[in-house]
Amino acid sequence: MTRELDRNGLAGSIGDKPAPPNAILPLPTPAPTAVIPLKSHAWNTKNLPWRVVSDLTAAACASGLVSPLITIIDRAIIENASNRCTLRASILTSLTSLLTRPHHFLTSKPTLLISTLYFGTYATANTIDTISSTVSHTPATTTTSGPAKFLATTSVNMSLCLWKDSHFARMFGIAGAVSRSVPTASYALFATRDSLTIFASFNLPPLIAPWLPLSAELEKSLGRAGVAQFLAPAGIQLLSTPLHLLGLDLYNRPRGDGTRWRARAQKVGRDWFGSSLARMGRVVPAFGVGGVVNGGVRGRMMGRGEG
Repeated sequence: MTRELDRNGLAGSIGDKPAPPNAILPLPTPAPTAVIPLKSHAWNTKNLPWRVVSDLTAAACASGLVSPLITIIDRAIIENASNRCTLRASILTSLTSLLTRPHHFLTSKPTLLISTLYFGTYATANTIDTISSTVSHTPATTTTSGPAKFLATTSVNMSLCLWKDSHFARMFGIAGAVSRSVPTASYALFATRDSLTIFASFNLPPLIAPWLPLSAELEKSLGRAGVAQFLAPAGIQLLSTPLHLLGLDLYNRPRGDGTRWRARAQKVGRDWFGSSLARMGRVVPAFGVGGVVNGGVRGRMMGRGEG
């Protein structure tokens, strides 16, 4: 007699006769399960060597373009702070050297230090963009503005800037003074100075852009974001320059030589306005012109590689 299962899974029989005691019940057929295919994550590695070359070439073009002017300004500020010469005299001397002996000026240690600083900064930003486009499988020309790029670029820029400042302080400090290591307090002041500039370059513009009193014509031609991008890092120099000057003074006149803090404050106050204007002029090529050149060269080379 054929057997079947009731609702409770117990064996029963069809009809009036009970099923044999040794009958084997058939196993239930399992329900078919759906198989979910694993998605493979493809990376955009097309022309990756060319993209790396593009990143480094763009960084080299941008740093090579802005480094002469930034070298002139940085040297002038430090020589003025150490009383070697005035801002005007230092700038004229450097310009004369650049125009009459360009090969000597462009291959000098100060210019190479500045070139290394901005090459490292731009190359880091470009490399982060390439890594991001590779992992996320987006076009090679894609740029990112996420926290990874900000943190990486900031770390490299600040580290190289502190390294550059230590060399500039020793090269253009008080004439005839014995070269010595830069004090920790100066490094701390330089780091705070750079933090303010980076904050004003990346975080402050979108905060102040809605509040800028721009005319309709200016807003249409330049845009609030564009104006804020130049005003914020330039304006912050009024606050960061005193930190820069105090750090230089602590190197030129070390603590323990009898210099009072009032004398240091007076020195910083005398040099503050002129040095602030000079550093404002330094910010425009560093964060404006250099960024435009870097992005333009990289974009064109990446587009050529994709084509």
